[in-house]
Amino acid sequence: MNLLFATSNPAKYTAMRDALQPLGIRLLCLRDMEQVPVAPEDGSTPLENARRKALFYYDHYGIPLFSCDSGLYLENLPQELQPGLNVRSPQGVYLDDQAMLDYYGGLAAHYGDITARYRNAICLVLDREHICESMDESLASRRFLLTAKPHEVRRPGFPLDSISKRLDTGEYYYDLNAHDADDLVGYEGFVEFFRESLSK
Repeated sequence: MNLLFATSNPAKYTAMRDALQPLGIRLLCLRDMEQVPVAPEDGSTPLENARRKALFYYDHYGIPLFSCDSGLYLENLPQELQPGLNVRSPQGVYLDDQAMLDYYGGLAAHYGDITARYRNAICLVLDREHICESMDESLASRRFLLTAKPHEVRRPGFPLDSISKRLDTGEYYYDLNAHDADDLVGYEGFVEFFRESLSK
């Protein structure tokens, strides 16, 4: 089955492509499409944003697709420092990869290692009559640490992975084996979502 993943982030596309490969799903992304408009992302939750993006791109392209959205939540930090949906623009200014490392690494330098978690949502649109969506706990990442000192490995599109550590062992995300890394991110939840949604 072919599906469009409504993202232009190559790192997110590659990670999801690899996770869904065992299900026989072949992914396209927005970089494969022509005339890519900018979708609205003005929802108040990750699920609202995922739904708005998915319906917007379905109406534009008319092919089966899905969209994901995430919010980042930091424990024991003041409300004004919670990025939530604005992971790339926590203070209202868009941050590139390096600026994200500087900003979140700076928070960790000030407050000490920060316990964090992503809440993830997905909306799958096969057609206007068949829409599946979820923001279930199974899609959320495990709790992890954001630290001040970045790992030497950098991956474009996923800058915070360089300052992410496993909560229980303190190991950097990039020093984990593939299975443990995927377990922290929560890809098994996405795979199960597609397995259930496409079997209906």
